[in-house]
Amino acid sequence: LVGIDVEVAGAIAEKLGMKLEVVDIAFDSIVSGVQAGKYDMGMAGMTVNEERLEQVNFSDSYSTGIQVVIVKEGGKVQSLDDMGADGVIIGTQSGTTGFMYAFGDEKVKGFTKTTDAVAALINGQVDCVMLDNEPAKALVAANADAGLSILDTAYTVEDYAIAINKDNNDLLTKVNAALAELKADGTLQGIIDKYIK
Repeated sequence: LVGIDVEVAGAIAEKLGMKLEVVDIAFDSIVSGVQAGKYDMGMAGMTVNEERLEQVNFSDSYSTGIQVVIVKEGGKVQSLDDMGADGVIIGTQSGTTGFMYAFGDEKVKGFTKTTDAVAALINGQVDCVMLDNEPAKALVAANADAGLSILDTAYTVEDYAIAINKDNNDLLTKVNAALAELKADGTLQGIIDKYIK
């Protein structure tokens, strides 16, 4: 497993003198897993919102994400305005903010993985896919022959933070202190710059 979240988690663990164990689970199981005490932290480009705040606490932000929309050449969606049209189906990863933003259940089809959502766009099951900018760029590049592109206009910009159990204020305080140090010494920006061009 690689990426901003894994590297930032590793840097935090190192600052705190702890050993990092990464568990790869479905995105929509992260908050409930942290809430139930299965995991100490949840990191996966996760945005703070009211629903999640009822279940877990969040650290200070460690990165900013941009939600974008992948479309197919000649498809029903060629602008953000087209997404609201009758009959348009939006693909997203289940449990993500893209799923929450996407106009309600009747217009949204959730997938376990973003790769599955993009495959559904390619074969006509959905009309566009909403997800984070960095994975979107990688998925468009990986399917270069499919006529996919990312709309020029970002759907939204959001801050990413770390989910921590509400009963674990000690860890929250330590994580925020570690993040502050990682920001101050340039480590955090160095990690982000590796992945976001």
